[in-house]
Amino acid sequence: MATDTKLTSKQLFNHLFEACNILRGPINQDEYKNYVTPIIFYKRLCDVYDEETQYALEISGGDYEFANFPENHRFVIPEGCHWNDIRARTENIGGAIVYAINRIERANPHTLYGTFSFFDEANWTDKNKLSDERLKDLIEHMSKVNLGNNSYSSDILGDSYEFLIKKFADLSKKNAGEFYTPRSIVKLMVKILAPKAGETVYDPACGTGGMLIEAIRYIHNDKMVYGKIYGQEKNLANSALAKMNLLLHGAIDFSVSQGDTLRNPLFLNRGSIAKFDCVIANPPFSLDNWGEETFANDIYGRNIWGTPPASNGDYVWIQHMVCSMARNTGRCAVVLPQGVLFRGNKEYNLRKEMVESDKLECIISLANNLFYGATIPACILIFREKKADDKAGKVLMIDASSIYTPKRAQNVLEENDVEQIFTLYSNFRDEKEKAKLITLDDIRKKDYILTVNQYIEREQKPNITYEEAKTNFIKAMEDVFAAEEEFYKLLKEYGYIDE
Repeated sequence: MATDTKLTSKQLFNHLFEACNILRGPINQDEYKNYVTPIIFYKRLCDVYDEETQYALEISGGDYEFANFPENHRFVIPEGCHWNDIRARTENIGGAIVYAINRIERANPHTLYGTFSFFDEANWTDKNKLSDERLKDLIEHMSKVNLGNNSYSSDILGDSYEFLIKKFADLSKKNAGEFYTPRSIVKLMVKILAPKAGETVYDPACGTGGMLIEAIRYIHNDKMVYGKIYGQEKNLANSALAKMNLLLHGAIDFSVSQGDTLRNPLFLNRGSIAKFDCVIANPPFSLDNWGEETFANDIYGRNIWGTPPASNGDYVWIQHMVCSMARNTGRCAVVLPQGVLFRGNKEYNLRKEMVESDKLECIISLANNLFYGATIPACILIFREKKADDKAGKVLMIDASSIYTPKRAQNVLEENDVEQIFTLYSNFRDEKEKAKLITLDDIRKKDYILTVNQYIEREQKPNITYEEAKTNFIKAMEDVFAAEEEFYKLLKEYGYIDE
């Protein structure tokens, strides 16, 4: 494969994932990400550095001293730490990789802090696991593709990397729901919030950065988005992956911090929760042990509706995100289990206060089995810091439980499904069996139960007689038997079973 070969995102993913096969054997499949991810990112940094060097040479008439000025590069690659330095090695390659990536991280503290150090679990120097020959094969395999900006668009490279994240989630099966949020759900939420160039976007549970990336993409990576993208992530692995993901997608001047958002929010303004135009998240569902002991007297004033139960942090996320909305312009989209719509005890009081605040604009009830690793039904809650006058005192209920495309492993939202749900939201009116615009009085009459099915109008279906039901059943069974017989014939015809 030539270094200048242009590949699709899927083809590039296949090449990147082939690196896992080089490691197969001494490295377990749930460890692949600890080795392959930093190698991809390391190669990417060096390829971009080379492009910047070439550009500086062109504009300076071949002045190498000028081309090496830090001002001409987004990242510093210290001497002896370039990809080509590793490629030239024939022994102790693992040690050279560790040396290079550690020095690169230290040389770029403001942009790459924590990005490589998370992968310290990767034991590059254990020659019983990774011989120099195997590492040489890995380096040469990755050298066949150029991961610079001139070789691929940020979408091609970024999407191939997200394919890889998804594949690692498939392999690990561990906390996969935190690891990957379906892109279609993200697109729907971003379309609803409709971030504009110059507005701030914040994800307090940013995972691997998918929602922030989609927001940047929605704004067409306008320069006014620089310095306006913020994310916090508790999981150290995911926060490192988020930084890599954003950088691989071509994002510039963003801020991703690692820490527990509920116990220690890191984006503050004069000691108070920072405010953002768009707040978006798919936080961990029904989080246990989230920090209830201090929330009753939360120093940031986020307990605006009360303290949720210690065993379930769903309403903590809601309150944190609502408190993070900017005055007048703030809007919020959050994915949560549908239990937030009807659970009792403490959550009843929280839900009542949430409704009475009149910041809740829309509830979208989603189909089952859409989220990776979670079969429980979920919903999207949309909030506005200041509703439009014609939406004040009203909430739009959308039943999207039948809007999906079934696949073998799980249900998905295809592009037309996303558009159908978005249209229901945009119209903001009654649609028989799909949407219902209700008032706060309607909710009060149902004692603050927000289950969408409680409000959606259903078309009355005519009753059928016993004889009709019996006839339909017999016909259905005949169809099943006929299909089985045809299938059996095909199996015999193609030799899959004996006569």
